[in-house]
Amino acid sequence: MAIVSRQDKTPEPAPSSYGANLPLRKLAFRAMATQCEVQYTAPGGDPQAKGFEAAAEGWVRAFEAKYSRFQPASIVSRINDAAGKEWVAVDPETEALLAMCDTLHFMTRGILDPSALPLIRLWNWKADPPVVPTREAVAQALRLVGWAKVRREPGRVFLPERGMALDFGGFGKEYAVDMVSLLAKDHGVRDTLVDFGHDLRASGAPPGRPAWHIGLEDPANPGKTWGSVALSNKSIASSGDYLRSFTVAGRRYGHIIDPRTGFPVANGCTQATVIADTCLQAGMLSTAAFISGVQQGLEMIRSCPGCEGIILTEKERAQTRGFFAFVVGA
Repeated sequence: MAIVSRQDKTPEPAPSSYGANLPLRKLAFRAMATQCEVQYTAPGGDPQAKGFEAAAEGWVRAFEAKYSRFQPASIVSRINDAAGKEWVAVDPETEALLAMCDTLHFMTRGILDPSALPLIRLWNWKADPPVVPTREAVAQALRLVGWAKVRREPGRVFLPERGMALDFGGFGKEYAVDMVSLLAKDHGVRDTLVDFGHDLRASGAPPGRPAWHIGLEDPANPGKTWGSVALSNKSIASSGDYLRSFTVAGRRYGHIIDPRTGFPVANGCTQATVIADTCLQAGMLSTAAFISGVQQGLEMIRSCPGCEGIILTEKERAQTRGFFAFVVGA
């Protein structure tokens, strides 16, 4: 991802007095293979803060244990292990997540495909030395990919071919951000910045400020920002492959795979960033826009009410009309 949370010093109008005298607290832990942080204020003091922190971290760890493909006992691992063999019983929560996959697949025109794990495993950018799979291997993996192939009935799911596999990594982190943000409200915590691996949801504002400031990383200079946005009651997510890739025979291969072709994205995009009401929507659109390219990516963002975005290439920045209304520095 390509967003850096920060407190900006840009002069702004006087903020609301709510929370102005409260300390800014921070919860930090590691889960879902990333750094998870929540900045927040607790009007009720330590008891409220401790209650919220325990609930937030507990929910994330339970979610990871249940749905991570890296956890052998997770429901996702059980579904994958049973591919081509038998149906797997699922509870109502898992059924709801699978139904959400339908929506994400439809909204992204097939780009966000939870069944794409065979391709992700094939293009292992962490391998040492890295290996470029043959076209035959890609074609074989592609035959195992396709959300429409996943068979579902009330209370159970079945992957009909051996080698098929699901992965919720394309949306799980963003979904968790939204759930922790809602959990904060349940605990009376109104002002929060939930940041899981730089997928963020901002609610309210930090003490003495009208909005949370989020730095936008420069893909040409990782670790540095080209500007920042001010957000309140909005989410932001970014997709890019400039940090995770490998090079073979002088050709660079990024870690983001287009499940329609089976190959890493190579359309000239370096980063896609989307602002939306929920982190799930922002993450879904940023990934889809990055894979789709500038023209189709912006069209997809514009088609979603309340969403704004920007797509960077090596030569240009293309954005929706309202994106720069959120930008406060460049």
